[in-house]
Amino acid sequence: MRRRPSKAGRQAKVLEIIRQQPIETQEDLALSLKKEGFDVTQATVSRDIKELGITKTPTGSGRYRYMVPQERTYEDSARRTRRLFQDSVVSVDYSENLVVIRTLTGNAHAVAATIDEMSFPEIVGTIAGDDTILIVVKPKSGAINVMEKFNRLRAQSRE
Repeated sequence: MRRRPSKAGRQAKVLEIIRQQPIETQEDLALSLKKEGFDVTQATVSRDIKELGITKTPTGSGRYRYMVPQERTYEDSARRTRRLFQDSVVSVDYSENLVVIRTLTGNAHAVAATIDEMSFPEIVGTIAGDDTILIVVKPKSGAINVMEKFNRLRAQSRE
């Protein structure tokens, strides 16, 4: 049985491919990944493109290609997080060791990805639906601290 490559490994390969060759479509990227030994679907490629912040740019010949975003600084990331919380988060609440974030419809995945990037040590994991994020916190007493951090992000963004 062939070992399934990790998401991080696959995404690193996506970045490498896009830096090294002109990729115009998701299908082109999927084919290049398959040549490298990654068994991917179009949906996986689409998610990777979104998560990695890859954009399409004109080549000047009437065509477009995917480009890797410039490296983000900590300040860029913090600003993006505050803006995302301001624009998307409707409420934050907790119960026991669970924190629940309500977002505008369709924004939960983006907010959850940002939370995952924050790497809070007390967050075990996140699950995102369309407009709700469930966050599991350990220890139970950490849930209040996590909720307060998120509420501070929302408050900072409104200042």
